[in-house]
Amino acid sequence: MNNELRLFEDHEYTETSVETPTVELVPEAADGPAFVVEIERSTRRKRTVGAQLVGGVLKIVIPSWMSRVEQQHWVDVMSRRFERKMSTDRVDLVERALTLARRHDLPRAREISWSDNMLSRWGSCTPTTGCIRISTRLAPFPDWVLDYVIVHELAHLEVGDHSAEFWRLAHRYPKAERAIGYLIAKSGDEHD
Repeated sequence: MNNELRLFEDHEYTETSVETPTVELVPEAADGPAFVVEIERSTRRKRTVGAQLVGGVLKIVIPSWMSRVEQQHWVDVMSRRFERKMSTDRVDLVERALTLARRHDLPRAREISWSDNMLSRWGSCTPTTGCIRISTRLAPFPDWVLDYVIVHELAHLEVGDHSAEFWRLAHRYPKAERAIGYLIAKSGDEHD
């Protein structure tokens, strides 16, 4: 991964800029990470590096004593870690759907695939063909949320509408309510 390291808002790092984001990582390739990286140098952090993805920003907090070389090392490590976490490649949808269908006694999909063009839905199902499509926007979400969407679509293979019978099937997934709440919250995000 080739990245260009630029100063955030053209500020040089000085000891007085401790505790404020100082660096932005801008990928050269258009297919680079789907986030911007901000570095925060912390005098409170002594030995560990922390990272958290908030919206489209990966915030990395490093000890203030770290050199630029060490900083770049941790930017690369944390960026790769979060890119991997966000990637659709990390999930074998076919195997995941089979496991969930068995575990929750639901019909099996004939085909399940990621879809890049689903902007207003998390998943869709065509009961007549047994095909399920899952939005790639789910890739960075926690596994239990992805699992719920798969279970939701598997339930549609048996019941096509959102009737009480459908919800009985969908709620076989134990974290259904929690996942629904998560998806509702994410539906309000400006990027989704």
